[in-house]
Amino acid sequence: MTIEDIALQMTSGIGVKGAAHLLEVFGNAQNIFNASLDELTLKAGLRPQIAHNILRKQAFSAAAKEIEYCRRHAIRIIASSDPEYPPLLREIPDFPSVIYVMGDTSILSTRCISIVGTRQATPYGQIMCNRLVDELAARIPGLCIVSGLAFGIDVAAHRAALAAHIPTIAVLANALPGITPAQHAGVARDILAHGGALVSELHSQTRQNGNLYLTRNRIIAALSAGCLVVESPDSGGSLVTAHYADGYNRSVMAVPGRATDRASAGTNHLIRNRKAQLVMSADDIIRELMWDLGENPAEFHVPSPTPSLTSEEQRLLGLFPSSDPLSLETLAEQSGLNPGELSVLLIGLELSGAIRQLPGNRYIKL
Repeated sequence: MTIEDIALQMTSGIGVKGAAHLLEVFGNAQNIFNASLDELTLKAGLRPQIAHNILRKQAFSAAAKEIEYCRRHAIRIIASSDPEYPPLLREIPDFPSVIYVMGDTSILSTRCISIVGTRQATPYGQIMCNRLVDELAARIPGLCIVSGLAFGIDVAAHRAALAAHIPTIAVLANALPGITPAQHAGVARDILAHGGALVSELHSQTRQNGNLYLTRNRIIAALSAGCLVVESPDSGGSLVTAHYADGYNRSVMAVPGRATDRASAGTNHLIRNRKAQLVMSADDIIRELMWDLGENPAEFHVPSPTPSLTSEEQRLLGLFPSSDPLSLETLAEQSGLNPGELSVLLIGLELSGAIRQLPGNRYIKL
């Protein structure tokens, strides 16, 4: 990283795609600032005003302040020409010329999967997120979970990774070391404490606006081999991330939900329209990303025949007779659980293959 890398990002009139174009033409930021007016206007096709901004090196003072700011806050500055820059991120046409990182920069180039979804996550969505991350962590060496630290599925994915003792990357739509939303500052600290990383493309002098969340989503998509949408309504940021992933030739996957569930309308439409591969287990993800065809397939752990149940799930399963179905009302009466707790446990037992729901809100043990 050089001061020219940061100055390029901060020069007036040069956006993300403009910086990527100039780096493609001149090779690195130093060559850009050493170029002549003719080279900038004729060879690179810049407007004269923008070329003059580069020639005057107008952003060098701000870039020097940014370097000092990052030094004070233990923020690593990684330019696209640096060896630490994530290779998958460098592949996209609108890659950020500079990223700012707190934490372990080496995990940016590991085996990553992005997991995103609605901010209004249901118990089903959270259970599926936890289960899939846990299954993947048990089977895939060097796994890293990428998400956006937002409410709902995003933060559930980060927490699931922490619980499974694997690193996770939070891509933020604000300058570091700030955390948005502020309520997840504790999760961000846990991410750093357990070998993860916080990433942003924004320098400290960036003016915040709502569009930064949507452009941030392209980085979530680009850092990973595939993007998994766990829950999403008909519109939302997670579908934007899936769209970016599709445009970057990444695998797009989605967890199905019931046809009547609003929280799964977006994921169901992705699957129906063949924009995403249906995912019901870690096996589906592994096959889609071809992670079972690595150089040493023996590294991949064989999954247990049946998912383990929690003590609460086992207690509820013990209420079932050998074959006769039980109604939801009977289960509520016999278990003494409130409707919310009972719903979460029943979903977990269904996903484990221990029970099956029948018409009329009845359940049978398998």
